[in-house]
Amino acid sequence: MSELNSEIGARIRGVRELYELDREAFAKQLNITSAQLENYEKGNVDIPVSIIHDISAGFDISMTELLTGESARMSIFSVVRKGKGVGIERRKAYDYKSLAYNFAGRMIDPFLITVEPKTAEEEINMTNHGGQEFHYCLDGRLKIVVDKYETVLEAGDSIYFDSTYSHGMQALDGKPAHMLVIITIKE
Repeated sequence: MSELNSEIGARIRGVRELYELDREAFAKQLNITSAQLENYEKGNVDIPVSIIHDISAGFDISMTELLTGESARMSIFSVVRKGKGVGIERRKAYDYKSLAYNFAGRMIDPFLITVEPKTAEEEINMTNHGGQEFHYCLDGRLKIVVDKYETVLEAGDSIYFDSTYSHGMQALDGKPAHMLVIITIKE
């Protein structure tokens, strides 16, 4: 169990308790099982960014607060210098860096995502959540799956999709790929 998972799990539990919801009711609102929520709250497993996003959107707490325990402070602009985005290593295959973590009231969440290559036996991690997403491939090649459709993106290619559909990505050619990903925040 990582320290980061434990800290985020404690904040998730705090949100649930603030809304006076039992674990089953909170899990139902997130479309997960009570057992999954318990593992997230205890920090026993990696917490998918889609769950953090859904908690943020549905329970009036910023992703910044869930991830760092601090409130976003900037309201006119926010600069994030190269390599200084808040890291969110939620799954082995993806490394997320939040690029607007300190801007309060944002309507989108931009991330720099590194997608590591997988072995042939590993399946693509699929997820879904409210909102929409824009992905711009900075370098490398990757396969993107949205619902039952597959496409390959290369540097300079982009895709925009409804993220309520199941989606995932996989780096190709045995090399990492880097993406600029923008996720809308549900209202």
